[in-house]
Amino acid sequence: MQAKQWNVQIFISEDDGDLTTSARAVLSARGSKRHQSVGFARRNPGDRPVPEIGDELAAGRALMDLADKLLSDGAADVAQYGGPVAAP
Repeated sequence: MQAKQWNVQIFISEDDGDLTTSARAVLSARGSKRHQSVGFARRNPGDRPVPEIGDELAAGRALMDLADKLLSDGAADVAQYGGPVAAP
């Protein structure tokens, strides 16, 4: 069995006022497409500033978008090369 390794890097940045957090998830896989997704989180100005919450939400949203892209790639490949695609 051949082992493969895919790497996902997540880059997180916050605005100066700590109200908006963005996360960029980048998937690098040898011999495969490179995917990039972005997620955002916005803090309600009345809430306490807890940067970890914005980090988690923005990163989670970026990863969800990345997962959607991978599922779409897989479904397109099955449609091109194989049989019917099962619904997710």
